[in-house]
Amino acid sequence: MTKARYIRLADVIGASIQEGRLAPGTKLPTHRAFAEKFGIALATATRTYRELERRGLVVGEAGRGTFVRDLGVPVTLGLRQSAPDGLVDLVFNMPGDAGDPDILRAGLRRLAVAGDLEAMLRYQPHGGRRHERKIIATYLSQTHGVIDPERLLVTSGGQHGLAMIGFGLLSRGDAVAVDELTYPGFKSVAALQGLDLVPVAGKRGVMRPDELDQRCRTRKLRAVYLMPTVHNPLGAVMDEPTRRQLSDVARRHDLMIIEDAAYAFLDRDAPPSFLTLAPERTVHVGGFSKSLATGLRLGYVIASDRHRDGLIEAIRATTWNAPALISSLVTGWIEDGTLGRSEAVRRRDGCERQKMCRDAFGDLPILSHPNAGFAWVPLAQGARAAPIVTGLKQQGLSVSGADSFATTIATPQALRLAFGGVPKAELGPILSTVADAIRAASKGHAF
Repeated sequence: MTKARYIRLADVIGASIQEGRLAPGTKLPTHRAFAEKFGIALATATRTYRELERRGLVVGEAGRGTFVRDLGVPVTLGLRQSAPDGLVDLVFNMPGDAGDPDILRAGLRRLAVAGDLEAMLRYQPHGGRRHERKIIATYLSQTHGVIDPERLLVTSGGQHGLAMIGFGLLSRGDAVAVDELTYPGFKSVAALQGLDLVPVAGKRGVMRPDELDQRCRTRKLRAVYLMPTVHNPLGAVMDEPTRRQLSDVARRHDLMIIEDAAYAFLDRDAPPSFLTLAPERTVHVGGFSKSLATGLRLGYVIASDRHRDGLIEAIRATTWNAPALISSLVTGWIEDGTLGRSEAVRRRDGCERQKMCRDAFGDLPILSHPNAGFAWVPLAQGARAAPIVTGLKQQGLSVSGADSFATTIATPQALRLAFGGVPKAELGPILSTVADAIRAASKGHAF
């Protein structure tokens, strides 16, 4: 069967890239110039470029054009733990404290002398044991108001909760509105489930209600995915008026609101959640990885009655139930105050690391939350992220660009730094190395 013309052209250009005849950073002709060169329609040229982007060979940059990618920097739907041994990992945010192992030892000792250990060896209810759901619901009620434990389902981490929404409440082909920069884990869910992510413009991680309304008027959207309190990767906290306006748009167009609260504990004074403002249509997702330990995979989903059955079926079809050992540990730490103390430690630690980051970066622009262990660094106009990522890798530092977070065709030039798991004594020089690399790459370009 004869290949389509745009596929044949993509094969030719792709071979030139993979064989090194087109070097990383090479600017390709405009779509119109490409069409004229090969004697094809403009639409065919556009399809060729899109195919090259799909293959991960080129990247489009808003206002600048299309460039050959550095193939040494892998393209992924989401961040992957692939940093070789010996590299300092600034890709994954893995907060921790020297006292964490002692907390685990104490928790395990408590479980060892508890009664009815045999119950942990049996199948559990799909949504979690009721007394543990009640403990989690009571704890969350401090910030969200009274939560009915029947509306709360226990999952194997926040990412599992997002997957359950994708598999249990959405269907292949559904369109979901997202920020132009969003959490890579949700992008992965969307790819696996065949969801269509529709980027909606905003400012620094805060979606504009009028833009969402306009999107709803031009196509059928099923849901909107938001991180209103401590946005990942930008660290923004959405104000209350914007939350209320987005809730109104969701009601007008019958959208499900997917609220991701993975980092919400970092902000003690956040406005009311969507779970509070629009409980009838909000599916609220959270977990304890960032506040306790990334290896303890326990999370929760809070949803209305109409969504509950679909979520339970998705849990049953995947993990059957969250491990009772982990849920017992975490709920015990909620009851004895360990979780509250750990959250406070994470906030203080993030604040200290943010200060170190700003000291190292000086006048370089940074977007972040004051208590978060990560930051977003936009690059100067004309500077490119890929060479910086490659250069830092050669110096033993693993960082990520914007590709994994972007939902638009044109990827912004920026770095995302996650420094929550780096020993604090080593962090200052590491951040200075990153800042020096950015300054060198940006020399001659204006921010």
